[in-house]
Amino acid sequence: MSESHKLPSDLSDVVRRAIAEDVGSGDVTAGLIPPGTTARAILSVREDAVLCGTAWFDEVFAQLSRKVRVIWDKTDGEGILDGDRVCRIEGPAGAILTGERTALNFLQCLSGIATVARRYAAAVEGTPARVLDTRKTLPGLRLAQKYAVRCGGCANHRLGLHDAILIKENHIAAAGGLGAAVTAARAAHPQAPLEVEVETLDQLDQALAAGVSMIMLDEFSLADTREAVARSRGRARLEVS
Repeated sequence: MSESHKLPSDLSDVVRRAIAEDVGSGDVTAGLIPPGTTARAILSVREDAVLCGTAWFDEVFAQLSRKVRVIWDKTDGEGILDGDRVCRIEGPAGAILTGERTALNFLQCLSGIATVARRYAAAVEGTPARVLDTRKTLPGLRLAQKYAVRCGGCANHRLGLHDAILIKENHIAAAGGLGAAVTAARAAHPQAPLEVEVETLDQLDQALAAGVSMIMLDEFSLADTREAVARSRGRARLEVS
């Protein structure tokens, strides 16, 4: 499995919570179906997209009934067209009806993200630029959504507050200045990736003088962005937010 399609470690737990949220003490409507009733279903596409979330879809039914079989015609990261058959489902009717909405919620949400990510990746194809995601994810779905970004061809930024330092305006103010914040960060976590957000060209100069290797240009105009590229002269990777 490629790194871009490496599944998140919390997949089963996320699905378990989603089922509990929907099913609660039991699916009272599916309970009306006579025991032993089986069903078959076909999932097809209504618009062009990039597929993502098949493992979450599978896991929903696996947790409800091992007798449900999902046979995929497409895989994560694959482009799908309006009218394409994505998969077939067969097994106990009650389990299929109980899990269909939760399974589709995962598949639609993650495919939507992968589809948009593919458009952004295509927009910068052939250039040195990369499109990164953010921490602005749905609570509890961060790893799933970042997986979808990778399936769409874009890249992940930091996962959270624990794996990289991003010094923003509030941190700079609280630390007593950009230079002081950078010094404190390097002293406390010398091995952690360090990025500084700047709001002006003057702050950019300060970050470059401090030897910061990744700088985020926050709300820069196109003219100021061009000037920032010229001033940095390759000394730092620039992120445009």
